[in-house]
Amino acid sequence: MSTKNPSVAILGATGAVGQEFIRLIEERNFPYSSLKLLASKRSEGKKLTVNGKEYTVEEAKPESFEGVDIGLFAGGSISKELAPEAVKRGCVVIDNSSAFRMDPDVPLVVPEVNPEDICKHKGIIANPNCSTIIMLMALKPIYDLSKITKIVVSTYQAVSGAGKEGIDELRKQVEDVMAGKEPVAEILPTKSLDKHYPIAFNLLPQIDIFMDNDYSKEEMKMVNETHKIFHDDTIAVTPTTVRVPVFRSHAESVYVETEKELTVEEIRRAIDAFPGAQVQDNPAKMEYPMPLYTSEKYDVYVGRIRKDLFNPKAVNLWVSGDQIRKGAALNALQIAEYMIKHDI
Repeated sequence: MSTKNPSVAILGATGAVGQEFIRLIEERNFPYSSLKLLASKRSEGKKLTVNGKEYTVEEAKPESFEGVDIGLFAGGSISKELAPEAVKRGCVVIDNSSAFRMDPDVPLVVPEVNPEDICKHKGIIANPNCSTIIMLMALKPIYDLSKITKIVVSTYQAVSGAGKEGIDELRKQVEDVMAGKEPVAEILPTKSLDKHYPIAFNLLPQIDIFMDNDYSKEEMKMVNETHKIFHDDTIAVTPTTVRVPVFRSHAESVYVETEKELTVEEIRRAIDAFPGAQVQDNPAKMEYPMPLYTSEKYDVYVGRIRKDLFNPKAVNLWVSGDQIRKGAALNALQIAEYMIKHDI
């Protein structure tokens, strides 16, 4: 990075993740010399305020990235087209979409887990999937104690993972059901499909499309991204991803097998000492992480840590974290902060 106060552009500034970028830039006093807010043509001309200064949203085009040092891409299909154009113009792109995550030339980074991969970038750094980030924030401290051999995870994913439309759909469906009307489903489980189900008072065991192996695309992201971030494709990962009628913050139930036998106390200490993770685990006082209370927080919270009943080398735990913050915008911003701090 050529400067301690980079020139920054936010792509997708009007969406849920883009808005979170703006809030976090203000909260964290993120340093920048200039700021551009970019979005699709339909948002062009909108006014947004950042740190007390009003900005006009511009339509994102390849030339928008002239003179920009860091591009914070909030995600979406436009990344595929505009990221290479931004890189051509000397911009480092930190991308929230899935477009580049499995590209061997693109580092996939959670700054607390594998910061050493940031300096391998060739212009693009990918932000992992939200459910992967939240899980690995809990598992990296365990992996540092003993190699993980197997993970079985079930996720409980908030509707805001499907964007603002997911939030609106849940709210409207709840209102309709309470008014005695039939709820209308148009977005979930996946907008691109012809068939939709209500999420209000329901659970949907499908996030994204199903692949040929009958695992969903979201589930395979968790498998492939875990292997890439840990640089270890020997870990057996079995995910089931589920959309739940919660507005914000994902939760996950995780079974973890390790090579060495570990005590619960060792694991608790390791997680508590790990930056960005906190143990919230006191069954006697009914203390454990919940989406309602992890929303708007920076950290990922871990509780219900207990030895498996039948396998001495396994533990079960429960994790919750804000998927718009740590699962998306915060993680990307932390990558940018790391680059500035280490002059990458």
